[in-house]
Amino acid sequence: MGDNVKIEVLGRGCVKCNLLHQMVLSTLAKLGQDAEVVKINDIRKLPAYGVWLTPGLVVDGEVKVSGRLPSEEELEEWLSG
Repeated sequence: MGDNVKIEVLGRGCVKCNLLHQMVLSTLAKLGQDAEVVKINDIRKLPAYGVWLTPGLVVDGEVKVSGRLPSEEELEEWLSG
């Protein structure tokens, strides 16, 4: 996974959304991966992703999870590139 990978954390700034953001950063550090991580807090933008429940995670334009926190194993799989 390189600098051109974009990871978007979707949510309204709730506890789970913030936790997902921290989980993504921790997983990237654990894997030694580098990526652009962006938080999307504007709920009006979520339907464009097809996400109706938060938190949501999008990796390179592909929705990986919506409405729940992923497991550490799921995150490692998605972010290991």
